[in-house]
Amino acid sequence: MMRIAILAAIGVVACVPAYVCRAQAPASAVAMPRVAYYETPAGERPRVVITADPELDDSNSLIRYLLRSTDVRTEALVYASSGVHWRGDGKGTTWSVPGAEYSRFGLNLCPCTSYRWAPGERFIDAAVDAYAEAYPNLRVHDAGYPAPGELRASIYVGNVEFDGEMERDTPGSNRIRALLLDDERSPVYLHAWGGQSTIARALKSIEDEYRDTPRWPEIRARVVAKAVIHPSGDQDGTYARYIRPHWPEIRYRELAGGTPLGYDVQSTASAADARYFGADWMRRNVSSRGLLGSLVRVWGDGRQMVPGDRFDYFGLADQTAPQLKRQGYVVWTPPLPRGEFISEGDTPTFLNLLDNGLRGYREDSFGGWGGHRRVDDPNAPPFDVAAFLSRLEREVMDPDFVAPPRVRLPENRFIPPVMNDLAARLAWATTARYADANHPPRVVLRGREDVAARPGEVLRLRVTTSDPDGDAVSVGWWAWPEAGTYAGRVVLDAPNGPALRLRVPVDAKPGDRLQIVAEATDDGAPPLTRYVKVIVTVR
Repeated sequence: MMRIAILAAIGVVACVPAYVCRAQAPASAVAMPRVAYYETPAGERPRVVITADPELDDSNSLIRYLLRSTDVRTEALVYASSGVHWRGDGKGTTWSVPGAEYSRFGLNLCPCTSYRWAPGERFIDAAVDAYAEAYPNLRVHDAGYPAPGELRASIYVGNVEFDGEMERDTPGSNRIRALLLDDERSPVYLHAWGGQSTIARALKSIEDEYRDTPRWPEIRARVVAKAVIHPSGDQDGTYARYIRPHWPEIRYRELAGGTPLGYDVQSTASAADARYFGADWMRRNVSSRGLLGSLVRVWGDGRQMVPGDRFDYFGLADQTAPQLKRQGYVVWTPPLPRGEFISEGDTPTFLNLLDNGLRGYREDSFGGWGGHRRVDDPNAPPFDVAAFLSRLEREVMDPDFVAPPRVRLPENRFIPPVMNDLAARLAWATTARYADANHPPRVVLRGREDVAARPGEVLRLRVTTSDPDGDAVSVGWWAWPEAGTYAGRVVLDAPNGPALRLRVPVDAKPGDRLQIVAEATDDGAPPLTRYVKVIVTVR
């Protein structure tokens, strides 16, 4: 996906740039019936489908996903299309969609037979090939890594011919269809890093087969209970056009407050956080780390997604935006120094699934590295789409336009552990001895992770820690009000150390839920973090 900033307005979700994501109504606009949704059974790993187009941030996110494939069951890795990448049918058929990026910014690139799709595109296969090279080392550090052959067998081609085309079954849509219809009472997490047409086709195929049969209520209930869509926006309009009207009960998880990893993140991150995206950090921890690390796209690496791609100038180093514009590039995000982080814009969609102790994907403890549930403010002023597009057109087209400085955000508590986790996994990929790399600490709660308490009641929480490498482990506690439902401020006295004394706020109401997190970090290189989360339900 292109830049990952998401802006909410009345009746619309717009992605930046707005030509990437199609309009859709907010989820709150449709009343959802009560559904008995499946949860991943305790002790099992989440079942995951990745659908991705060949945008460079999809490719970068896939590398991190493979490095964390110990935490999930990879059911499918699917080539997908989007509004900014589609293959064509190979028969000379031309295609265009009104308002798409190829008709903006003074461009007239389509109708065309394919769009920003390299001949013989195989970025998923290439990532799995690199994983296979690293696999012997990775297994030294975690025996749970899936065999390369298992991952190769999970690769499918989805609905890639045209932007938003969902008229025909494909190997990718058939695989998703089979997963949604199987007998496992466990969710299938459907990640849409590009468009959602392959997912939409799987659902439509099920609807077409069963809608007029006696089995339809049973089949529909099963699909709704199992499917969970983790989107990077509605990049081809198929969610708004088909999935939402026909399957409104399906869980569709848009998040807020997680780890920002999209394009230009270093310009908005705090000064402390921005160092994790700088050239020195990337060279030491990513680019120099074997074949997997070398596949990660960084600024000025000399590569391009498709030869002649006017939106991909990331491989060019030491050039200013005006210089790039005069060469015909559409400069939709500012150029940065050679070797810096570009983007992993789709990574937040799977971060909550990781086994780091936050239990971030479960309904009873939702919230993790990927963020918490997004809640739109009904009192927020409407987003002026026309003004935004006008400003964007000027920024992109005017060679003399100087963008104002980005406003830096406060430090993000998740950026350091998320980036250090990537560095550690890439170190595993290139380190043959367990003792020569760092591994995460272990933190265990003494007592229950889910407790009920009255307002004013005092809870005593304690964790124990250990470290497989013998490193020292420090513990800090924090409350996560945005992920809970209590509207007030939770004050934690003496939040450092293995024990915490927590007084439930006296103004908390029955049913309010507090999320209290113990964060344990070792002093290894790089430092690694794991968590325990306690959910306090007020009674």
